[in-house]
Amino acid sequence: MKPDADFARHFAQEWVAAWNAHDLPRILSHYREDFEMHSPLIAQLAGEPSGCLRGHGAVGAYWARALELLPELRFELVDVLLGADGLVLYYRSPKGWAAESFVFDDQGRVAQARAHYAVPPAGA
Repeated sequence: MKPDADFARHFAQEWVAAWNAHDLPRILSHYREDFEMHSPLIAQLAGEPSGCLRGHGAVGAYWARALELLPELRFELVDVLLGADGLVLYYRSPKGWAAESFVFDDQGRVAQARAHYAVPPAGA
């Protein structure tokens, strides 16, 4: 699926609202059952050195743990970037700036996501 601007804005608003509500089923509803999630935090929180998890079960458990550890978790959407076959959400998280890229299947569900986090300044 090639997302357009309306889809991108709606997805961004709903994605942030689901996370800010800490509603795991609502969060997972944006993703297809066998989606792939890449994040450097997966190695830390899920113990998966590749930084990649697949599917609602594995990623859902990882996100449930994150929500448990960060009860104050709240995202503030800064911008939505539209690409040829996906989009990027740029947002502020409790740990600083983040960007997450999404590639969608034909039904508009996330097939692959990659989270990126700002690198702290040297010496911080």
